[in-house]
Amino acid sequence: MLSATNPSDHMEFNFEALEKKGLKLNPAPAPVGSYVQCIRTGNYLHLSGGISINGDVAIYGKLGADVSIEDGQRAAQAAILNRLAVIQAELGSFAPLRKIVAVNGFVNCTPDFTDQAKVLNGASDLLVELLGPEAAHTRSAVGVPSLPLGVAVEINMIVEFDPSAC
Repeated sequence: MLSATNPSDHMEFNFEALEKKGLKLNPAPAPVGSYVQCIRTGNYLHLSGGISINGDVAIYGKLGADVSIEDGQRAAQAAILNRLAVIQAELGSFAPLRKIVAVNGFVNCTPDFTDQAKVLNGASDLLVELLGPEAAHTRSAVGVPSLPLGVAVEINMIVEFDPSAC
C-alpha cells in the first residue's frame, strides 16, 4: 500500500493492460474554454473536468435514453484516459504519482436514471487496472441534465504526487 509519508512509493502505469483492453492514451487535450487543465498546489494536482472524448473515441448522449450503461462505462473510460493524459503531460510521466485522491463524475442522464455509480465504475475500475490497487479513490457519481458538447460523461480529479520525482 502507498504511504503519504514515504516519497519512494509511486504508482506504476500498466501500459500492457491498456493495450490488451484495446484502449489508447492520447495526448492531453487543449482546454475548450476559459480554464486550465490542471493546477499544481503543494503535492496535489487539481484537474478540470474532462469529457468523454479520447482521440477517436467520442461518446455523446444521455444515459436512460439513448446511451446504455455499457456505453456509459466506455464514456467514463474515455474521460478518465483524457484526465490521465493531462497528468502525464503535467508531471512528465506517471512515476511521480502517489495516490488518486478523488474522482468526481458527472453523468448526462434522464431524471429517472439511477445507475450513475455503475457508469462511473468504468473509470474507477480502469484506474485500478492501470495503476494497481493503490489507485482506489474517493468518488462522487452525479446525474446531470446536460454536459458540454452533449457528451455522456465528465470527470474531474485530485491526485497526489511526489514533487521530487518530477
